[in-house]
Amino acid sequence: MRKRVSTGSPFEETAGYSRAIVAGNWCFVSGTTGYDYASMTMPEDVAAQCRNALATIDRALEEAGFARSDIVRARYVVTDPAFADIVFPVLGAFFAGIRPAATMTVGGLIRPEMKIEIDVTALRG
Repeated sequence: MRKRVSTGSPFEETAGYSRAIVAGNWCFVSGTTGYDYASMTMPEDVAAQCRNALATIDRALEEAGFARSDIVRARYVVTDPAFADIVFPVLGAFFAGIRPAATMTVGGLIRPEMKIEIDVTALRG
């Protein structure tokens, strides 16, 4: 069984992807940036972008029938190495007690206002 989850973001339809896909006991959450999808605004601060991305991921997991504690893998892309030390406390608080396997890389994102992108994989059971 395969289920699609959407945030209603215009990017999902335009680019042809889903915020998350459930396949059996797995949930794959797409790369998520710091947009506030209710207002379609992006905060300037990378920590605020990180918190927004994590909140979007939480909502997608919940809609998919998963919990934050089901996350087994997380990947982060920051656009500046200096951002790592800024977002580590935000990530540490979000993943407290879960501690998934994780990778952080530095790279470019598709819009200049984007400073972080996060994707996660969750396994139920």
